[in-house]
Amino acid sequence: MRCVLVPLGLFLGLAMALLSPWAWADTPPPDPAPPPPRVPVPAVARTWPVGVHPLVLRGWEPPATPYGAGHRGVDLAAPAGSPVRAVAPGRVSFAGRVAGRGVVSVDLTGTDLRMTYEPVTPSVRRGQVVRAGETVGLVERAGSHCTALCVHWGLRRGTAYLDPLSLLPPWLLHRGPPRLLPVLGVPLPG
Repeated sequence: MRCVLVPLGLFLGLAMALLSPWAWADTPPPDPAPPPPRVPVPAVARTWPVGVHPLVLRGWEPPATPYGAGHRGVDLAAPAGSPVRAVAPGRVSFAGRVAGRGVVSVDLTGTDLRMTYEPVTPSVRRGQVVRAGETVGLVERAGSHCTALCVHWGLRRGTAYLDPLSLLPPWLLHRGPPRLLPVLGVPLPG
């Protein structure tokens, strides 16, 4: 009978190589990377896109999945021909037609946000810098998906859709009716 001597280090290395797959089978996989932190939307708006405090015909309804049903913006009541204003300063990234509708998109200054208005006949051009309150177009009569004339106001951060109403500061969003206060001790004009 012939005996083969194998050095102990080689034997242990060979044993570990053969047993490694079974040893790893019971090891749990590493934890997935945590989701990125949710960055809040800054309340940088200084005006509504249309009117003084327009009626919201349909609010923001985030979809459950990226391609699921929902409403990726806010529909604001506005008559045809009404001016559409930039709610905050920025640079026009698109002004033209998409699927037969006029669209204006503005990248907001100092943020990673982009707002979009449609259907709008643009009065600005790509690359133009706009101030808060500056007119970017006029509401179009045709092409709206609303039951009444409206402007669809959208907001995105990268590929994520956000609620555009979150751009409005509380004083602009929840403005109540004006109230007259009594004036005492002031003579009436003669």
